[in-house]
Amino acid sequence: MTKRYSDQVLTRLTQLHPKIIDLSLDRIERLLTALGDPHLKLPPVVHVAGTNGKGSTTAFLRAFLEAAGYRVHVYTSPHLVSFSERIRLAGRIIAESELARQLEECEAANDGAPITYFEITTAAAFKAFAETPADIVLLEVGMGGRVDATNVVPKPALTVITPISMDHMGFLGDSLAKIAYEKATIQKPGVPSVVGWQAAGALAVIEAEAARIAAPVSRFGRDYRVEALGAGVRYHSQTLDIIIPKLGLAGAHQHQNIAAALAGVEVLRRAGFDLPEAALVQGAAGVEWPGRMQTLTRGPVCEVLGPDWAVVLDGGHNQSAGQMLAGQAEAWKAADGRDLHLIYGMLNSKAIADFLQPLVPHLASARGVAIPGEINSLSAAEAAAAGRSVGIAADIAEGVVAAARALRDAAPRPGRLLIAGSLYLAGHVLSEHR
Repeated sequence: MTKRYSDQVLTRLTQLHPKIIDLSLDRIERLLTALGDPHLKLPPVVHVAGTNGKGSTTAFLRAFLEAAGYRVHVYTSPHLVSFSERIRLAGRIIAESELARQLEECEAANDGAPITYFEITTAAAFKAFAETPADIVLLEVGMGGRVDATNVVPKPALTVITPISMDHMGFLGDSLAKIAYEKATIQKPGVPSVVGWQAAGALAVIEAEAARIAAPVSRFGRDYRVEALGAGVRYHSQTLDIIIPKLGLAGAHQHQNIAAALAGVEVLRRAGFDLPEAALVQGAAGVEWPGRMQTLTRGPVCEVLGPDWAVVLDGGHNQSAGQMLAGQAEAWKAADGRDLHLIYGMLNSKAIADFLQPLVPHLASARGVAIPGEINSLSAAEAAAAGRSVGIAADIAEGVVAAARALRDAAPRPGRLLIAGSLYLAGHVLSEHR
């Protein structure tokens, strides 16, 4: 078996359905039945949905649990460099041979029937989780929740809903309330629900759904709180008051994410998980989540710009992410006074103006690029034109390294470079910066 034989299988799986996205549970339920219902043979499941922060919240939960000695299965999407990143078996990224075996066995059980790429790969993850001993599963929603392929687990131990904003409107609805409903329906009768910070319109929908099915809710700002404390945070609820001195993930928005994760810890403690405060402190400091406010210190871009530049990579791509990055830009400016420069590329399905608008007053320069290998990427010219439409004097570059070279030649002094706009762009950058 070649090193990346799994890529050949994955390519075949993309041909089983004419659409990349076709939200439904019928096809995956059929396949799971053929596989012997692996989704019903899992350890306790934490199901995480949301528009922003679900990956970081999941990363915090994994770090807490592993620091306490638990074996943790994790399912996330999308991947940045290799598909295997999506599936962690008992603490380790799934091995190539195991991934290929699971995919081929799912392919055989599916027997050529129509099924989407995400559905069949989710089934493979469930099968791998059921066959490998672990203590808990952290299961991240792919899109929405109600008819997302992950929403087949009948009774998770906990659901978590991170902040919801406008995204994937073509699939989830054209209003915040509609999108919130799609995500709120991962909540299950009687299952504790941790709800992160929400806009009022989303919160009302989430709480109405929780009340309808009698799911007890722990809500940010009412049942648990967080405040910045130096390089860390203080978390407070009726049953847990803890100071976390250091967070391994950068950005003030991570305060909300770690708060949701700690609220989840309280639920897991009541379910019998031993999660001492020392493990929480250790996990918070050591947590990793690539492509999210990640500082780059090596690779082609860093070589082009030289050691006096700061380079940050983030996969943010919607309005909330733009607002978060604008807030971070203010903090950076206050801390060291550096000029902020942006290189960005986005998919054509995203609301690019909504992402860019909050960044307008903070940018010294911007350059639009196409995302290599992505058929649905905006061209560099389209990305730059969108920037100019909101008041950013954006230039065009043939790629991230070319944009960095142009930046180096034009900037009056070393500053800070932010590369953002898409997790797919982040994955491309990381593939060249390992």
